[in-house]
Amino acid sequence: MLRDLWRPLRLSRASGMFLFFSLVKFHPDISRLQLFSSSMDYKIRLWDLQSSKCIALLESHYSAVTCLAFSADRETLVSSGRDKICTVWDLNTRAVKRTVPVYESVESVILLPEGVDFLPLGVKKSGLHFLTAGSKGILQVWNASTATCVYSQPLPRHQDACEEEASEHSLVHCALVPVKDEVVTVNAEHNIVFYDARTLQFRKQFAGYNGEVLDVRFLGPGDSHIVVATNSPQLKVFELVTSDCQILYGHTDTVLALDVFRKGTLFVSCSKDKSFRVWRMKKNGQVVCVAQGLGHANGVGAISCSRMKESFVVTVSQDCTIKVWNLPESLSAKAKAAGSESLRPRLTEKAHDKDINSVAVSPNDRLMATGSQDKTAKLWASHDCSLMGVFSGHKRGVWCVQFSPVDQVLATSSADGSVKIWGLQDFSCLKTFEGHDASVLKIVFVSRGTQVLSSGSDGLLKLWTIKTNECVKTLDGHEDKIWGLHANRQDDMVVTGSSDSCIVLWKDVTEIELEEEQAKQEEQILKEQELSNLLHEKRYLKALGLAISLDRPHTVLTVIKAILKETSGKEDLQSNLLKLRKDQKEAVLKYAVTWNTNSRNCHEAQAVVGTLLRHESPESLLQLEGIKAAVESLLPYTERHFQRLGRLLQAATFLDFMWQSMRLADASRQDEDMSM
Repeated sequence: MLRDLWRPLRLSRASGMFLFFSLVKFHPDISRLQLFSSSMDYKIRLWDLQSSKCIALLESHYSAVTCLAFSADRETLVSSGRDKICTVWDLNTRAVKRTVPVYESVESVILLPEGVDFLPLGVKKSGLHFLTAGSKGILQVWNASTATCVYSQPLPRHQDACEEEASEHSLVHCALVPVKDEVVTVNAEHNIVFYDARTLQFRKQFAGYNGEVLDVRFLGPGDSHIVVATNSPQLKVFELVTSDCQILYGHTDTVLALDVFRKGTLFVSCSKDKSFRVWRMKKNGQVVCVAQGLGHANGVGAISCSRMKESFVVTVSQDCTIKVWNLPESLSAKAKAAGSESLRPRLTEKAHDKDINSVAVSPNDRLMATGSQDKTAKLWASHDCSLMGVFSGHKRGVWCVQFSPVDQVLATSSADGSVKIWGLQDFSCLKTFEGHDASVLKIVFVSRGTQVLSSGSDGLLKLWTIKTNECVKTLDGHEDKIWGLHANRQDDMVVTGSSDSCIVLWKDVTEIELEEEQAKQEEQILKEQELSNLLHEKRYLKALGLAISLDRPHTVLTVIKAILKETSGKEDLQSNLLKLRKDQKEAVLKYAVTWNTNSRNCHEAQAVVGTLLRHESPESLLQLEGIKAAVESLLPYTERHFQRLGRLLQAATFLDFMWQSMRLADASRQDEDMSM
């Protein structure tokens, strides 16, 4: 079929027509061997694949044809185009039955199957109905016989009704999935959306492309979701179990930072649009904006929430100021407001001389810390925004500040590649962690405050133990700067987001590894006890197999020595070795190579090698893994052993000769004495 498909292309070139096909589709009746195509001349051609000729030309569109859909009876074709019309064709006469103006550039069309109840979509009578997806970003159902729209999805709240050509939200593809009873759409932002096929109600959404991830936070009462700030004005909320994604609209410029309140249902975001927003997650998982704050002169670069109660928010900006915003009780009490409330700052203070990169609130809500490009971090009182101290010591700008959840210390990370721990009493540097080769962008306390996890612009994560001042783990999961780093409330999982557009979930497996290690040790003890019992009972074959499974060369050597000590040791060794599996023989041969390097164990090694050489065929020996390397290693040491045995035999022979000579001389003297 593919060979025949190429023949019309060659024919068109030979006739001087250079057609760049934008769409091809086979006739639904395979027995006809026909192919429909559309090219840049806006015409639909019907090709006979047997004769490689164009047998019909369908002309109706004045722009690119984007989709072809066939009816179930294979007698009707619906074509859509960017000229804002859909054309219904009679395939028998190849003539236009009806032209349906749809008032948008259509990218995809689906014919609704007959015999299915589509009453919620306005389909009240039988007949041909089709669904269109295009530049408006919504799905519409049309009656082909009357050329009227019987159902149209409502425009999203974030989309202006006057936007007829909404490029950001336009749909580029649409498909019907009968098995799931779903309609799947793909929009210009690479998001995949699933709708109920009978009602066109939203079911779920997958985000296809994240862009540069600037921040990420766990969200929900049980950390069931994550909220992500990408290099766009929209926020994305992902459900971790299903990967279902909500897209939150509200900001008008890039969102730079996020933070979540203690309970996990209320969170805040700040943006380059000089504002921050407060969002609430409902019990059904839907997220809505409940408040907005305006007041900074430049983009808001960092934000932090109160830790004990949902009482205030702290923001910092490129205008070098820090602002404290009180949240009304209506938000904390979960009151149902008609819309988002407008917030005003309670306190404003000029904090640094350069851009402020980070802000954090202490666990008791009494202190605030800021980090700036002026190479310093500062400590502030949250009730009146008074300066309490300055942390000086970094050689370059401070990227992140974090309070310890258990100790009165502050952690800072800097562009100089270091992480520092500071005391809150005297503002002195207690510890310095150096190991990153690039800027350290984010830090977070983990393991109940005993460790610090840092992320760098080199795409690496490093885990530091505060007590020992050591880097105990380096994690490589990203290829670019890691801007987002957050730990969940259970302190057993971390999420990271990077400029490489990837979001990675990391799980703390320390306890699992300890349990596995303990289980392995217990199993090892049981096997060693079993091995000892087998040796005592002289069940050498099972003992040999158990020792090999434990990968204990010395134990295997002990078993072989015990076998050779028996009266019929060589015969027993031969019978036991020949009963081993191929992989076990390979392991014993590997061990024998090592034993052969020591004169104390060479006899056992030679016994094993000799048994294999005498009773295994050359073909089976060649199939053993590593046989070539084993032979090359055995030869030089075996020659040394034979030379040593030769010298020992010579010395023993000479000693025997001397002993015999001494006996003969002594015997002759005795004879002389007796004769005298």
